[in-house]
Amino acid sequence: MARTSTYLNFPGTTEEAFHFYRAVFGTEFVATLQRMGEVPGMEGLPEDQRRLVMHVELPILGGHVLMGTDAVASMGHDLQQGNAAHLNLEPDTLDEARRLFGALAEGGVVKQPLEQMFWGATYGAVVDRCGVSWLVNCAAQA
Repeated sequence: MARTSTYLNFPGTTEEAFHFYRAVFGTEFVATLQRMGEVPGMEGLPEDQRRLVMHVELPILGGHVLMGTDAVASMGHDLQQGNAAHLNLEPDTLDEARRLFGALAEGGVVKQPLEQMFWGATYGAVVDRCGVSWLVNCAAQA
């Protein structure tokens, strides 16, 4: 079955980030976390890098799946955090919008408080404690 997912890269903090997202969305990993040390040909990695996450998948809303990996400089990755992309959540209820926004905002930075907007939806923007930008846009009314 075809699908679209979002792949997130972290500087050695993927496991922490995905445990956070698992708690926010109340879902479970599709499979166990795959570690860098389990990858064929990577047996010689230093122990601290062997424990890094090679791949993880977590379903969130509407069948969408977050995937992630640790992208570290010592493995040739040039990770740069930025604001070029946002994950947009469109929950079915205002209560769920408030819950998701509040959970993602814990330890993060609220860029736009969750409030009724001129286009008729309740909307807010937050950068979570893992550095990922989220938009919450809920068409449901109170």
